[in-house]
Amino acid sequence: MMQNEFMKAINFRHACKLFDETKKIPDETIRYILEAGRKSPSSFGQEGWKFLVITNEALKAKLRPACWDQPQITSCSHLVVILSAIEELRPGSGTPAKRFGRRPLPPERIEAYIELYGNFLADTFSSNEKTYAWGARQCYIALANMMTAAAFEGIDSCPIEGMEKAKVEEILQLDTSKYKVAVLVPFGYRANPQSEQLRRPFEEVVEFID
Repeated sequence: MMQNEFMKAINFRHACKLFDETKKIPDETIRYILEAGRKSPSSFGQEGWKFLVITNEALKAKLRPACWDQPQITSCSHLVVILSAIEELRPGSGTPAKRFGRRPLPPERIEAYIELYGNFLADTFSSNEKTYAWGARQCYIALANMMTAAAFEGIDSCPIEGMEKAKVEEILQLDTSKYKVAVLVPFGYRANPQSEQLRRPFEEVVEFID
């Protein structure tokens, strides 16, 4: 039964191109969607993300030209901007130690985790661009969970990478040494019927290795 309900949500979800501007998502429902993102897994449990939730119509209108003039930006109920952390992901910031330290581990174990983390990702942390590329991959896990949670509630979404990222960051007045935009995802209720969901056959995608 639960599998059927989950697959209904998977089949319901599509990249909604236009939302019904007269319909707004209830506060408790958008919080549920955001909670699905907050509870998502991330590499080394670092949770290197932040979610900006925009309902201000003037700000959405300002962002739209920088997002290839896509109507989802202004027609949605809530526009969520998923940011990837930069500086706080690095061991020297002290944040990884705090996050490893949330578990009841002896100090030497925490130090070992920090050393492993820093050594494994040494090249990743050598530039902001490489740190961003790694951090943004974690953000997409949260993105997928939020979209699925929304679909389970009959709420539409559309992941958006098509944008002038630097312009969006400028409009949002981000300190890009701390956070950069990973992806945008508007949420709302579809204005038009869903288009046919097209996917490759299961046998073409999946290979079992015994």
